[in-house]
Amino acid sequence: MLLREATLADVAGLVDVQQAGAQLALAHIFPQSQHPFPRAAISARWAAEVASPDVDVLVVGRDPIEAFAAMRSDELLHFGTAVSTWGTGLAGEVHAELIERFVAAGHPSAWLRVFEQNHRARRFYEKMGWSATERRSRSPFAPHPVLVEYRIGL
Repeated sequence: MLLREATLADVAGLVDVQQAGAQLALAHIFPQSQHPFPRAAISARWAAEVASPDVDVLVVGRDPIEAFAAMRSDELLHFGTAVSTWGTGLAGEVHAELIERFVAAGHPSAWLRVFEQNHRARRFYEKMGWSATERRSRSPFAPHPVLVEYRIGL
């Protein structure tokens, strides 16, 4: 198994990985000159999720962290890998473990939300068997881009 439970000591490294990936892959959604990565808010959110009994926060690696995920019941809240691992197959391996966790928890399906304009992530999820639904919402972070719901049968 690649994934391990995250601790509060992992939050800074986890945010480092998320920030680097977001600044590279989401710059067309969140132009950094207008909407810089909200590091303080994201760090606080991760700390709250690590402390929450309802959220499983998972990471791969220690120093550096290579991947992260968070699950709440049948929802995949967050998932990402370090930029240095893109194209290595790590995301697929971690995704497989996440699916195993959903199945072991007895969920018949799982769901997630992804930015509508995050074409790279959408291709990945579709390749992994997820399907977009008609449900849309908006990110709480400015400029409040559209999020698309995806579901997968388990």
